[in-house]
Amino acid sequence: MRRLTLGSLALLLLLVPLIRGQEVNGEDGRPTCRRCDLHHCCNCSHSGLTRIPMVTDQALRLDLSFNNITNMTKDDLMGHSRLRALDLHANGLAEIHPSAFDSLWSLEELDLSDNQLTVLNPKWLKNLAILENLNLLNNPYSRLGSPSMFFGLVRLRRLMFGGPALKELRRTDVFGVTELEDLTVHANNLASYDSGTLGDIWPLGRVTLSLHGPFLTNVALAAAVLTDVSYPETPIVLEDLHLIGNHSVLPFRESAKKRIRSLSFRNFSVSDATFVDFLMALNGDPLSYLHVEDVTLTGEGRWEKANKTDYKSIDEFFLRNAVVVDVYKFVSFLQLGFLLYYPRKVSVINCGVFVMPCETSKLLVNLQYLDLSDNLLTDLTTAESLCHGAPTLKELRVLNISGNPLKSLSMISHLVTNLLKLTHLDISRTLYSSMPSSCSWPSTLKYLNISRAKLTATTSCLPRSLEVLDLSYNNLKGFSLDLPLLRELYLSGNKFLGLPAGQPFPNLQTLTMQFNTLNMFGLSDLQSFRRLENLQAGYNKFICTCDFVNFLQSQLKQNGNVKLTDRKDGYVCDSPLHLQGELVSQARLSVEVCHRVLFVSVSCGVALLVGLLLCVLLWRLHVFWYLKMTWAWLKAKRSSQKQRRATADSEALLSFDAFVSYSERDAGWVESFLIPELEEPSEDGSSSTSSSRPLSLCLHKRDFLPGHTIMDNIMSAIERSRRTVFVLSENFVQSDWCRYELDFSHFWLFEAGGDTAILILLEPLSKDDVPKRFCKLRKLMSSTTYLEWPQEEERRPEFWRSLRNALKGDND
Repeated sequence: MRRLTLGSLALLLLLVPLIRGQEVNGEDGRPTCRRCDLHHCCNCSHSGLTRIPMVTDQALRLDLSFNNITNMTKDDLMGHSRLRALDLHANGLAEIHPSAFDSLWSLEELDLSDNQLTVLNPKWLKNLAILENLNLLNNPYSRLGSPSMFFGLVRLRRLMFGGPALKELRRTDVFGVTELEDLTVHANNLASYDSGTLGDIWPLGRVTLSLHGPFLTNVALAAAVLTDVSYPETPIVLEDLHLIGNHSVLPFRESAKKRIRSLSFRNFSVSDATFVDFLMALNGDPLSYLHVEDVTLTGEGRWEKANKTDYKSIDEFFLRNAVVVDVYKFVSFLQLGFLLYYPRKVSVINCGVFVMPCETSKLLVNLQYLDLSDNLLTDLTTAESLCHGAPTLKELRVLNISGNPLKSLSMISHLVTNLLKLTHLDISRTLYSSMPSSCSWPSTLKYLNISRAKLTATTSCLPRSLEVLDLSYNNLKGFSLDLPLLRELYLSGNKFLGLPAGQPFPNLQTLTMQFNTLNMFGLSDLQSFRRLENLQAGYNKFICTCDFVNFLQSQLKQNGNVKLTDRKDGYVCDSPLHLQGELVSQARLSVEVCHRVLFVSVSCGVALLVGLLLCVLLWRLHVFWYLKMTWAWLKAKRSSQKQRRATADSEALLSFDAFVSYSERDAGWVESFLIPELEEPSEDGSSSTSSSRPLSLCLHKRDFLPGHTIMDNIMSAIERSRRTVFVLSENFVQSDWCRYELDFSHFWLFEAGGDTAILILLEPLSKDDVPKRFCKLRKLMSSTTYLEWPQEEERRPEFWRSLRNALKGDND
């Protein structure tokens, strides 16, 4: 029992990777990953792998993230010298052999983040001379290690390290790092830092720092780190900060001396008083870019001291996702309005703004870009913010008030009429349900976005100056306005049944029609656009007719002037039923469906030709004759059925010894020779050639019953005669009635069987002179001895004796 249990367990362990979509190599038990595309990029993430899998040695990128690989041996990556990117993110990796990466000479990107590496070994990277991107974030190491593991990485440009366990940074830790485009350091619990550790990196691009703990408990350390990376050309991003009290802003006083120009905060918590201290710390600094995202603000909104600061240098102010903890006690942001007086770009997004006083708007003399999206602006408060259409904000070029509960399109058009430099207007994600018949817009407006509203129709309210128009995800069914300058039109997510006509848009170059109810479109639809270059029309309910499938397959191969720039898998057949769900690019329709008229015409023609050939074949095989004679035979048989019922057997019907079938032209021979010889007895009571009894012959001239059809008489004569004598000659073959008699006799031969036919040749006649349809008679001529009328008189007695013997009955 134990052995069976262990065997079952081993089988189960073997099947686990197969269940997860892996293949197991029988040699060393390593899994195999075959999920590689044509560009040699292998995606083996989320596969439940516990070891480095075997992949093609042609792989350029290998993604092993989100698996369960806990250790790496020196042979796991052997043979992958072409590999350029390796991702081992989130594996629980705890142990890496010092030579594990030695064969990866071409490696440019390495991600070891979110693992369990407690010690970083410099030997890992010794052969990675061309490494450009390295991510060591969120591993439980407390220090980077000595000697520096970055020594020799002369091409390193993007470096990310640190995590919750990082405690110290020594100056020797980053030796070898000379210049970076992007540096990310997570040091929320950093306790020891050698001043100048990061200061030796120059030039230095973007820097992202997480220094939550130092800003709270070790301001000097935070100041040292911040000072080392502060340069006028270096954008600084600070994450996970919680500023409380004046002491927490001291690090900014030191960085201000470096005259930093770009400063960003993410996941930022601050009080109103501390923020005022921050503004005062950077007072007079040439700060040009201030970015604050995901900020939690405490306090009552007291900003009086901040009015004394100088921030004329700010060119762009960005605030998104601001939350006020105690909003009912919070006064306002009005006293911080001075921060908006000088920037050319202002963004206040998702901050609960319901109005910007007109008095503040009048002071924004330099403003060119204003983004108030995802706030609480209404039609009335928007009118106040834009001074009720007064000519303020004279330099404004871009206005974004999307995501606000606006309802009146005519009001917004009136409010922006005097913004004489406005080129871009975004009023998407609003509550517009209708459009007035006419509107006034600034003549400079070129880009208008009214997507994701509730419009059901469009009118001439739209300005003719537009070059880009976005009406996606409304409830539109048609669009035919005259917009001569329009270059881009976005109509996805509506209810269009077909493409709009192209004549009103002579300059249109890009058109998107995805997620509508399009059934089909064709070349004529595209040709109505003079300059259309790009079309996106996927994800519609296409009816896959032959013309549409052929046309679209040609377009997907980029054979036309208009390119379909969206994915091929977006073009799927919705009908007919047998093609539902199939890609249009792979659909195949039969000739019967695609060319119905031609198919029917060809089918009828083929059927006619086959019928004609069949008729010729049947005629050649005399099938029609057989049918004709069968019908005549049946009719004649029916007429003789009464006679058959009157007698007990067919023998009682026999009245003649022979029925003589001959041509009228041969009647002289019959009357002069045949009848006298067979019927007339000699003067002594016997025939002229034999003492046998006289025979009774059936002749059509003498024995056919008047009042009956000729065919009935022929049929009756043949049936009532023991034998049928055919007097064959050229005259016989050419006689129509002789043919009838021959035809009926032919059928009688099949029914009666035996030797009922006797052939007499008056003149030389071969079987080929008998029609081929008389197969039985031709066969008789080939297999049966026939009588030839001798021209020599001395041979005639022998002829009559042979004929009389052939005509004898069973009783003779």
